[in-house]
Amino acid sequence: MSSAPYVLVTGGARNIGQAISLRLQQEGYQVIVLDINTPEARSLTHHYQIDLSDGKATATLVKALAEEFAITRLVNNVGLVKPALMEEVSEADFLQLMHLNTLCALHCVQALSPVMKAKGFGRIVNNCSRVVLGKTERSAYSASKGALLAMARTWALELAPFGITVNNVAPGPIATGAFWENNPPGSPQAEKIVNNIPVGRMGQPEDVAHAMSFFLDERSGFITGQTLYVCGGVTTGLAPV
Repeated sequence: MSSAPYVLVTGGARNIGQAISLRLQQEGYQVIVLDINTPEARSLTHHYQIDLSDGKATATLVKALAEEFAITRLVNNVGLVKPALMEEVSEADFLQLMHLNTLCALHCVQALSPVMKAKGFGRIVNNCSRVVLGKTERSAYSASKGALLAMARTWALELAPFGITVNNVAPGPIATGAFWENNPPGSPQAEKIVNNIPVGRMGQPEDVAHAMSFFLDERSGFITGQTLYVCGGVTTGLAPV
């Protein structure tokens, strides 16, 4: 078994998750990817294909991985967006997003925290979203990510005595396939978002990966319960786009 530390990344096969996985791999971590999709990057060979919205299967797999690899770092990255006006949100969609975006993270933390506690060290980072500050057509998504952000603050307090930190990275707007699917290139909606980013450019998945890397670092032990917005300054204004 390699002496390099292990990090588990949920939804790490594509888009932001892939950028996070590749960045951590470059920094010497042994990256374990959990995703329903096969990684696009061939170097991400440590992959387990799983539907992360299946709570029982997720909990069982992560517990087994924790015991085998003594994982002390976790990135709760997986997420799904289903845009809809409040009146059009279905109960099925709401519950699907809560199971995948929120409950999955809880299962992973519950499975990995015993190992982290035993080691006296742990790093947990959640990929949230700037939509927790408000965005139209995001009732279910903002609810799931807002709950994740809030849970992290509780986890930070409960796990701090064991040398485990818990933080959030809240991206947006980031140029991913999912973003362009929900905001078609050239559409008035997309143009409005791009034109209102203070730094003058769209964010890239690598920008999010850089923030994740910071929180996962062994030297970041005095930072916990925090949320870092990686948004190009969008959340600094009065009305996020």
